[in-house]
Amino acid sequence: MLSSVFHGGRRGRHNHVSQAELTERTPVSHSDEQLQSVLETLEECRRVLNACDSRESAELLSIVILDVRMKLKGIDSADLKALCDEMLRSAASEPPSPSKQTQDQPRRPLLRVVK
Repeated sequence: MLSSVFHGGRRGRHNHVSQAELTERTPVSHSDEQLQSVLETLEECRRVLNACDSRESAELLSIVILDVRMKLKGIDSADLKALCDEMLRSAASEPPSPSKQTQDQPRRPLLRVVK
């Protein structure tokens, strides 16, 4: 981690930039680029896990991928909770149709991770 950067090669002077100052000057897009790179790596890992038939691990990784996507899009956990609550209210208020799955069959999740 950078603690300071000396300018012009003059180490005798006190001209340095702290890590906090570098962070302040770093554009948000650089952070987004890093998150996008992490997201791509995580998605590749999930593909490998699915190919190796490690479904539970791939599903756990999907949660991490969702979290990174939320950060990239500026969605916080309160927004996600509000969406889930609304989806549950909507699902509860819909009358059951004959084409719906029976109780014996597993129910599909209300939320799916999408690209």
